[in-house]
Amino acid sequence: MLSKETLRRIDAFDASVDRSFDRLRGNPVADRIFYGASAMGDHGLIWFLLGALRGARSEHDWKAAVRVGVSLATEAAVVNLGIKSLFRRSRPVSDAPRPYHLRRPRTSSFPSGHATAGFTAATLLADGDRLGPAYYALAALVASSRVYVKIHHASDVVGGVVIGLGMGRLAGRLFPLAADPILKEGP
Repeated sequence: MLSKETLRRIDAFDASVDRSFDRLRGNPVADRIFYGASAMGDHGLIWFLLGALRGARSEHDWKAAVRVGVSLATEAAVVNLGIKSLFRRSRPVSDAPRPYHLRRPRTSSFPSGHATAGFTAATLLADGDRLGPAYYALAALVASSRVYVKIHHASDVVGGVVIGLGMGRLAGRLFPLAADPILKEGP
């Protein structure tokens, strides 16, 4: 169990980050970007799509895509059926009208499933791919969108990032990709 002081610090952190996002909320461009990113992260949709696109490039990339898909299914089960049931944290309360409709999850707020899925997928998709930094940037956008749309506390997202990075690294170690034969060929 966390001490009262630790819980107070987490609440202060969450409130501080939320106030920072308040400066952006209501901006039509920011609304479209963050609400769109949040919606694309539902059920890992964007990550399955990016995995499939990577898989279309070659047989080596197909194996990488399958690894992402299996890892995302495992991540969803571990997070949604396991970790979230241990914490049962309430989601942020917001009476503010939302400019775009979003699915409101019924599961615990901690950790953010969008963050865990995003960083699990980014870690695996970046493995051996020159687009690696773009995967991480997209994962950060999707994860932070959950605070922007007030469906998660900032600490939920931080926890999700840490768990996602760990799950991605573990999956990468358990199921390493062989070196891409195209990259091995010399002149």
